[in-house]
Amino acid sequence: MDKTAIRNAATVIVLRDRQDDPSILMGQRGASAAFMPNKFVFPGGAVDAEDADVPLAAPLPALCHDRLADEAPGGLQHALAAAAIRELWEETGLILGHRGTWPGDVPENWHRFAATGHLPAADRLQFVFRALTPPGRPRRFDARFFLVDAADIQNEIDDFTDACDELSHLQWIKLRDARNFDLPFITEVVLAEVESRVTSIEPPASVPYFRNNDEASLFLRLRGHPMPEHD
Repeated sequence: MDKTAIRNAATVIVLRDRQDDPSILMGQRGASAAFMPNKFVFPGGAVDAEDADVPLAAPLPALCHDRLADEAPGGLQHALAAAAIRELWEETGLILGHRGTWPGDVPENWHRFAATGHLPAADRLQFVFRALTPPGRPRRFDARFFLVDAADIQNEIDDFTDACDELSHLQWIKLRDARNFDLPFITEVVLAEVESRVTSIEPPASVPYFRNNDEASLFLRLRGHPMPEHD
């Protein structure tokens, strides 16, 4: 695999007690990790090829589906939503889905999720931020950040026993205290967007896109206009 290639990725921000004293779920990356070692991050990771074919019990909200198409190749929305749900499950053991039976064969990297008796469901995901890793980093990701309410998780939100070991020190961190942790720069930027979304249950009308490329670092707004197709 070309480690310099930009990979599509999905990240999930789980928000708890949003009307009272909100908390977010974060964990710490290992010291030997090639990407953001030792940093506290939200669960997330790269899209797998199989994610595009995973059945969803419920699709993304239409508004989020349109925003994901802006400044992007067509047809990524389903895979991004599935990747968000899979990464949340793998790294935290939390289930975002509906009870149901999988049709046909289950992809290998979805076996454990399917064994819980759930199908992944994307209808509670809110697309709230997008960021492209700057050039020169050991890994580059075009990451879409999704916000979900902890009340929509199907299992016990304090039980991380099914989590893999990619993130350590999984914990609910008070939103007001999150900046006291060792965070990547982009996570601090995303936190400001989360703070602005705490009291809103509707997807945002437009989504910030922090695009870093060889020419410049730009903040754009995604409003739901897909890139034109080129011959």
